Amino acid sequence: MERATHKPLIGVTACQRHIEGHDCHMVVNKYVNALRQAAGVEVVLLPALERGLAPGILERLDGLCLTGSYSNVAPHHFEQAPWPGDCRYDADRDGSALSLIKQARRLKLPMLGICRGLQEMNVAYGGSLRHKLQEQAGLLDHREPAHDWKDSHYEPAHDISLNPDGLLYRLTQATEFRVNSLHQQGIDRLGQGLIAEALAPDGLIEAVSDPAQPFALGVQWHPEWQPDQHPLYQAIFTAFGAACARHQEIIKV
Repeated sequence: MERATHKPLIGVTACQRHIEGHDCHMVVNKYVNALRQAAGVEVVLLPALERGLAPGILERLDGLCLTGSYSNVAPHHFEQAPWPGDCRYDADRDGSALSLIKQARRLKLPMLGICRGLQEMNVAYGGSLRHKLQEQAGLLDHREPAHDWKDSHYEPAHDISLNPDGLLYRLTQATEFRVNSLHQQGIDRLGQGLIAEALAPDGLIEAVSDPAQPFALGVQWHPEWQPDQHPLYQAIFTAFGAACARHQEIIKV
C-alpha cells in the first residue's frame, strides 16, 4: 500500500525512568532535535517494554535510531555474570531495543545506534561488552568529566582513526577525527557480521557498521550534540536521513 509523501519517519528508542513518583518513558531532547534538524526526518518515540513491541511497528517506519542512556545492557544478554558494584540497568529498554534491532535487520531498515545504541547493536549481533573501562589495564578513561558544566561533557576528548574501507571514511574522506566520550562500557567481542569503523587510541572499537545492510551504523560517541559544529557528526546524520529517504521511496513503489 502506497503511503503519502512526507519526511521519513524514524522510530526513536525510549528508556524507562522513575520520575516524580511515576514510571515514565523518556527520550532526551538532543536526539529528537538532531534527527529533525540535522537528518531532516520526523520522529516517533518507541516505548521501552521488556517483552518488546508488537510485531509490525517497524514496517510503518523509515528508520530506527537507538539512543544513548545512563543505563547499561545487562550482561546476561551476552552470557556474563552480573557486574559488581553500582550499575544501572533497564530491562525494558534491553527487551525493546534488542528485539527492534533484529527486526530492523530483517526489514533492511536504516539504523543508527548512539552510545548505548552501539552496544545494543553489538549484543544483538552476538557480540559482548566490557564494563568499567577506566579500571582495565591499557584502556583510557572514557567517562565524561565529573563537574556539572554540561557543554564540557561533550567537548572532544580523544582521537579516533577511521577504517579506510569503512562507511565513515566514505562519508568524510578523512582518516582521523576528535570526538567526545561519555561512557564506561564498550565493545569486547565484535558481533558477527559487523565491521569496526573506528578505533580509539587505546584500541577500543568506537564505531561499527553492517555492510550487508543499506545503512546500519553504531557510534560510541555522541554526534547528536551540536552536529552542525562538527563535520563528522553532521555527515552521520545527513547520511542516515538520506538512507531513510531512500527506504521511504522503496516502500512507496
